[in-house]
Amino acid sequence: MSYFVTGATGFIGRHLVGELVDHRDGPIFVLVRQSSLPRMEALIRQWGSDRVQPVVGDLAQPGLGVDEAWVAEHAGSIDHFFHLAAIYDMTADDATNDAMNVDGTRNALELADRVQAGCFHQVSSVAAAGDFHGRFDETMFEEGQPLPSAYHRTKYESEKIVRDEATVPWRVYRPAIVVGHSETGAMDKVDGPYYFFPLIKAMRDRLPAWMPLLGVDLGDTNVVPVDYVAKAMDHLGHLPDHDGQAFHLVNPEPQPVVDTINAFCAAAGAPQFATPVDRSVAAGPRSLLPNALRPLRLMSAAIRTAPAQLVLEQTIGRLGIPPEVLAHTSFPTVFDSRATEAALAGSGIAVPDLESYSRTLWAYWEENLDTSTGRDAKTRKALAGKHVVITGASSGIGKVTALKVAQAGGIPVLVARGKDKLEDTKTTIELRGGKAYVFPCDLSDLTAIDRLCEELSRELPTVDFVVNNAGRSIRRSLKLSQDRFHDFERTMQLNYFGAIRLIIGLMPKMREQHGGHIVNISSIGVQTSPPRFSAYVASKAALDAWSNVVASEVVGNGITFTNIHMPLVRTPMIAPTKIYDKFPTISPAQAADTVIRAMVEKPHEINTALGNVGAIAHTVAPKAAFRVLNMAYHVFPDSAAAKGQAPAGTEPEAAGRESEQVLMARVFKGIHW
Repeated sequence: MSYFVTGATGFIGRHLVGELVDHRDGPIFVLVRQSSLPRMEALIRQWGSDRVQPVVGDLAQPGLGVDEAWVAEHAGSIDHFFHLAAIYDMTADDATNDAMNVDGTRNALELADRVQAGCFHQVSSVAAAGDFHGRFDETMFEEGQPLPSAYHRTKYESEKIVRDEATVPWRVYRPAIVVGHSETGAMDKVDGPYYFFPLIKAMRDRLPAWMPLLGVDLGDTNVVPVDYVAKAMDHLGHLPDHDGQAFHLVNPEPQPVVDTINAFCAAAGAPQFATPVDRSVAAGPRSLLPNALRPLRLMSAAIRTAPAQLVLEQTIGRLGIPPEVLAHTSFPTVFDSRATEAALAGSGIAVPDLESYSRTLWAYWEENLDTSTGRDAKTRKALAGKHVVITGASSGIGKVTALKVAQAGGIPVLVARGKDKLEDTKTTIELRGGKAYVFPCDLSDLTAIDRLCEELSRELPTVDFVVNNAGRSIRRSLKLSQDRFHDFERTMQLNYFGAIRLIIGLMPKMREQHGGHIVNISSIGVQTSPPRFSAYVASKAALDAWSNVVASEVVGNGITFTNIHMPLVRTPMIAPTKIYDKFPTISPAQAADTVIRAMVEKPHEINTALGNVGAIAHTVAPKAAFRVLNMAYHVFPDSAAAKGQAPAGTEPEAAGRESEQVLMARVFKGIHW
């Protein structure tokens, strides 16, 4: 087999080429503009295959502008021609949509004809159905449906060109709204439901998660992850006897807009929307009205008017939600995908439930696509051009902090044991136009830290910030630690000795430059003293105490400290403790936002309200505080890992305690139980 793919640098295209590399044989020719060759070469390295071969051309040129000699050489040898290059943007203007979607399709068909492609695979969209009301199956196309935007119109027209003008066999794929990868969350731009994520984040940061919000029935939408789309296209494209057919790459069940929003609210830890009037209650009276007079259709029509769009531009537009997108949040169409499901039967390819991967999508957006840090003028002023040494930068809080520092114009200095992961983070930062340095170091090795400090002092013009984030956590009761004194030694070695050795080593550099700020990632446990964390909390408390003493000695040199008593964060460090899977935690991005605040505002401490309550309770009512902690000690037993056992199935007693554990975790949100 041999393949030709347009749009291979695009979101769906990258994943489709990955599928072809992994599961098919033969050369894969990918169309690329001359100016995009470096990006394509980087992608080829990621795919790890020399079967992917760039072909220079241009979507806007007849025959895609491919060299005549190449066409002559490969005529009759291209089995599958996948055309994905298009614009997938509801906010784009008419001219751009026409040039990319309509003219581009005609140019691709011309090349497919000249190379005598075995099959032309057109990636269309459910937008080709326009505002069709009712069930739209895969045999339907020209149904007189209204086409309310340039995007809808050009998706319809480009599919019609394939149907009417193709001289080679063809197949059409109509994806619904495509979101990130269901396993990694990877997404390359803000689109579809992602436009609403900043608003969800604002609600999360300002309102308690338990507060119900009033919602209304906004109809149904349909979202699918990009990995499903790519896998389905690869499989469907190679099935025999399906030429001349269209496939709906959609969720078989329409997804209520409110449920979709609530899935992301739950993933973010934001309050959710309740709809007092369920659609089943309203269905009776609503069904008596003609389509044109039904509330949802009237609201949709009103939103699309020029006055409404102007008002929306000045309101939600300022929150980053394009008014054009709001007008198309729901589908009046139900997309029938029974033919696609039948064709995929036995392949193992199916649409996963949104709830199963919504947290993955949210985490990726929060860590990679949320640009609020870079847009904040105060943050940019504090961090632009500053060198920020971040330990534990290969994952979790450290990695996300590095990405946010770079976004604000700072220069992250990445420190951790694993060089490869640090290099990956550096590459990510550089691809986004930033700058970063990598200094691998085992921070439990004091001699290695000394060498690191010498390198940093010699090679960096300044050390403006140090973020002591690397840490080790051990959850084990004292009775299980009788023969494990090394737990205390190892924890203290990294969390305390390693941290202060780094600070001491960099202190001459900061004195020389007359300033510097040190951020220590401490723990809420220092304030609350949760059971089973004696090794971890003691090491963090030691770092707190040391920093508080040293801060008074160096403040005259312009050197300051912030201790962050961080609540429970969903990082790889807590993964071995399985009971945390159901606990309310903050995300690494939320923790990184706190670190950024520490660098910008430079307070002496950053605490949570519950941490402050715990500290006060230990002062004014220590006996009551220890009774509560003793109760938690019995509610939350030692894990199998702490006992040195392999994880076993759920015991009846443990299952009975689970509700108590979750309840207590929610009441005392953020504490390491």
